[in-house]
Amino acid sequence: MAHVLEGARIERAPRSDYRRFSLFAWGLLGYNLLVVLWGALVRATGSGAGCGDRWPLCNGVVVPRAPRIETVIEFTHRATSGLALVGVAGLCVWAVRLFPRGHRARLFAALSVVFLFAEALLGAGLVLFQYVEHNASAGRAAYLAAHLVNTQILLAMLAGTAWFGAAPLWRQWRGAPKPIVAAVPVAIIVAVSGAIAALGDTLYPAASMASGIRQEFSSAASALLRLRVLHPALAVVSAIVLVAAAVSARRAGPPAAARMGTLVALLVFGQLVVGVLNMVLLAPVWMQIVHLLIADLLWVALVVLTLEVGSD
Repeated sequence: MAHVLEGARIERAPRSDYRRFSLFAWGLLGYNLLVVLWGALVRATGSGAGCGDRWPLCNGVVVPRAPRIETVIEFTHRATSGLALVGVAGLCVWAVRLFPRGHRARLFAALSVVFLFAEALLGAGLVLFQYVEHNASAGRAAYLAAHLVNTQILLAMLAGTAWFGAAPLWRQWRGAPKPIVAAVPVAIIVAVSGAIAALGDTLYPAASMASGIRQEFSSAASALLRLRVLHPALAVVSAIVLVAAAVSARRAGPPAAARMGTLVALLVFGQLVVGVLNMVLLAPVWMQIVHLLIADLLWVALVVLTLEVGSD
């Protein structure tokens, strides 16, 4: 049976093919989340220079021998990032073969490749510009912010690929209500502030909450420490905006959007609790990773909520 989509005539594939494509895309999104978390481990443990200032080689060789633990951490991140690139490229090829020209799954898959290439280049820049270890420059903070925004867009593109790829035609997106659309940039801004706060925690560890507060309000405090103060305030504002978006989805959206709105609200409250624990425990590495995991899950849930509410 044939159908037409924006001038392209194709044979309809079995529905199971679209289901397998979507499941693979969700799985690839999950894998990329793990790569992102490992990248945070590289930063939190100061392992960014584990392969020296060489890229893509590690200390001048393809595979390091008798490596230090920092080298193992950094090299593992490079290797897993390379596998992610192969996987996303394969997803794009699959999308081109499965979907007709003009289908949004093809568009989002292609954009996933573009932003993953950008992610690799930004990661290389961290090494080549030596924005690693104890570098506390404004350039490193700005570069990390750009890296974080690119990461969020990449995750959104992969989520869109999986969502639109679930069926050949019927998933059409017409636009979401303003409260939900407004929540997207707010989530990105608070994520950027979180990345800068995490860098401050890594470079300027505190012995106690009291000493940490004294550090931040000291007249000699670095810009990173001063920016670290902003993150909790932005997180509270973001939580209000995101919960408002979730409530809007529950009231006006279809059942799938209502369920996703509930998930967004639960993740918001979970993120606030973890954020407080992160401060109380003085940002240990494992808690930073948990904090980032929930933030990324919340971001993906918000992207899917936006798609669900605006679909017909």
